Amino acid sequence: MANILICDDEKDIVEALKIYLSSDDYSLFTAYDGLEAIETVKNNDIDLILLDIMMPKLDGIRTTHMLRKITNVPIIFLTAKSEDSDKILGLDIGADDYITKPFNPIEVSARVRSHLRRFTQLGSKIENSSVLKTGGIILDDERKQVTVDGENVDLTPVEYGILRLLMQNPGKVFSSDEIYSNVWKEAPIASDGVVSVHIRHLREKIEINPSEPRYIKVVWGHGYKMEAENDKYKKA
Repeated sequence: MANILICDDEKDIVEALKIYLSSDDYSLFTAYDGLEAIETVKNNDIDLILLDIMMPKLDGIRTTHMLRKITNVPIIFLTAKSEDSDKILGLDIGADDYITKPFNPIEVSARVRSHLRRFTQLGSKIENSSVLKTGGIILDDERKQVTVDGENVDLTPVEYGILRLLMQNPGKVFSSDEIYSNVWKEAPIASDGVVSVHIRHLREKIEINPSEPRYIKVVWGHGYKMEAENDKYKKA
């Protein structure tokens, strides 16, 4: 059973979409603004999102930008005919499709089925316990393969070991000695310099801007961590 999130600040529209999709085998979740939608995605295994553009607190454009940091599920915009520029911007930042109000129930159902089928058949939905995901990074431990935003990344065995350790423990801070012991499997000796060099090389391969890393963070005086996805929404 697929889990679908419907997000619109107009409750009548949410209720109408629930009726349109009730005949299919879906579990339906609802939200009425962007912040609520993000919390729902963080706390549930959502497979597809129907998202209004014009909403209070956090509009659909900014919500999509934030959602794409934590999920790759299909996002279908709910738009008015006058929002053409917003449709284009939404598609540019990661939305998959849009449906124009007023809705045709048959079209809504067909679009949802189509995107769910594509999402599942192309293997975008990650169900294998050996696969780790943080933002745009996917680490497949069975295949020893790492991709960032869909692109393969070649890592040395040490870089791979560091990344796997941090991704297995999001938000946990590891000292250089702890990283060395876990990855090198030996007692740490002068580990600070060795680990920092490998962290730098790893960042150069997985970060868009290594000098302002999105994923691997330094906790000064303590060590390194893979930023937990929930932390991305907390202000520094």
